[in-house]
Amino acid sequence: MTEARTFKQFSGNLTDPDWWRGGVVYQIYPRSYQDSNGDGIGDLNGISQRLPYIAALGVDAIWLSPFFKSPMKDFGYDVSDYCAVDPMFGTLEDFTGMLEHAHRLGLRVIIDQVLSHTADSHSWFTESRADQTNPKADWYVWADAKGDGTPPNNWLSIFGGSGWQWDTAREQYYLHNFLTSQPDLNVHNPQLQQALLETMRFWLELGVDGFRFDTVNFYMHDPLLRDNPPKGRPQGIDAAVNSVNPYAWQWHRYDKTQPENIPFLKRIRAMLDEYPGITTVGEVSADDSLDVMAEYTNGGDKLHTAYSFDLLSEACSAPHLHRILANFEQRVSDGWACWAISNHDVVRVATRWGGNQATPQALKLYAALQLSLRGSPCIYQGDELGLPEAELLFEELQDPYGITMWPAFKGRDGCRTPMPWSAAAPHAGFSSADKTWLSLAAPHLSLAADVQQQQSDSVLAHYQNFLKWRKTLPVLINGEIALLSVDDQVLAFVRNQDGKQLLCAFNLSASAAGYTLPADIGALSTCEGHGFSAAGIKDQQLDLAAWGVCFAWVN
Repeated sequence: MTEARTFKQFSGNLTDPDWWRGGVVYQIYPRSYQDSNGDGIGDLNGISQRLPYIAALGVDAIWLSPFFKSPMKDFGYDVSDYCAVDPMFGTLEDFTGMLEHAHRLGLRVIIDQVLSHTADSHSWFTESRADQTNPKADWYVWADAKGDGTPPNNWLSIFGGSGWQWDTAREQYYLHNFLTSQPDLNVHNPQLQQALLETMRFWLELGVDGFRFDTVNFYMHDPLLRDNPPKGRPQGIDAAVNSVNPYAWQWHRYDKTQPENIPFLKRIRAMLDEYPGITTVGEVSADDSLDVMAEYTNGGDKLHTAYSFDLLSEACSAPHLHRILANFEQRVSDGWACWAISNHDVVRVATRWGGNQATPQALKLYAALQLSLRGSPCIYQGDELGLPEAELLFEELQDPYGITMWPAFKGRDGCRTPMPWSAAAPHAGFSSADKTWLSLAAPHLSLAADVQQQQSDSVLAHYQNFLKWRKTLPVLINGEIALLSVDDQVLAFVRNQDGKQLLCAFNLSASAAGYTLPADIGALSTCEGHGFSAAGIKDQQLDLAAWGVCFAWVN
């Protein structure tokens, strides 16, 4: 290890390099967390101001969505310089100051890495599109038109329309899985791979503690450019959303999740292993995301953890969650999941799972469930306040995805509105500007952090208390999991480690429920300190109130 790496290495990573296994991550969307300079947009110095709040919450790490230099057509997920901070968010010195502050508070810092595509203003793309013979000509995915001038195949963009855009300079099409201004990198190219590794090393040398990899299974495409087979209009869960977007009408056999992705992930991991205690979280969106999660995290030589959109769907029934967990556990060997129930891409969990008006008890159950699963939980900013999805008018939208798909899909702005810090302050304490980039949601004011900090039974207090309690129970942090029988209302499982077994049961409904435990469970003794009322336990019968939770030791 070089002297520079030793100097910047966070001491907590050296004392516990496996901190990420069961560690809790808190996702920050920088534009909407705290504005420190009065321009209506959150920034790095604003995040630094709020780090004591995050440390008091009891999480282990923060994940920052992109703050890199960008034209901001997709709000930072279109990077024009991987090693520069966009002036909107501050300077590189602001970042290192925030990083050092986080470390002093015992918080690790994970940053986003968008390796599947760049902005079309990136210098790499400027050079690549100039002609077909320049040194970076093969750094992006280029292809000739068919004889009739149409795109090379039927691949689609997630944001709507063809996944191919004609470029008059090269007289070829380039691939874009997202906006036309987000050309896809040709990660098959070994020189490009090395360049991407060097951008990651830049941030590692500064002392970051890990990376969240955006669209991690999108890095490679089928070199033969074969057509994806048809899937048809989606049915069942989430069909109302997906049926309006033809992207969901294909099996994505050739445009992503290619076998060549595995060697590249191993190359990344080999470089990261030079830095003790570094972790990775991969975002997986695939036809069979759970299988890809298992494949990408098994073996200890690829990703440390990964998450999918399976818990980010509309469904929240006990059978649905049981099926997801059972499917993953059947496929994984030594891999590790990151379980997220909200993030910057989906409707907030309070609305998505809780309906028009989620009760505080339901919100507390969702938190306890997420924090009790085998894996590393990721909490999205504002979920600790129980924020519902914000409702915006079409004229207020900023998200190009929502603007394109309106009104069937309203986009992602509703989960990205600014954090409410103080109910009585202008813009709820987020900014001193006359106008913020997205407006504060009026229903969020009564849920502001300063209000909930004065309430011992608030959702915020529950998160703080539960996270504190969880740290006292190693079985919840990295123990094994055994799912119990499926039930219409109750999700139940046992976490076990070193001979200790903890029963965890959750009534995911607004009515009381009875649950019959397996005969081999044995006697139970109530586990205290988690903040829920005691459940009724008699013989093999468990009685749970509406949104009731039971934690009990198996004797």
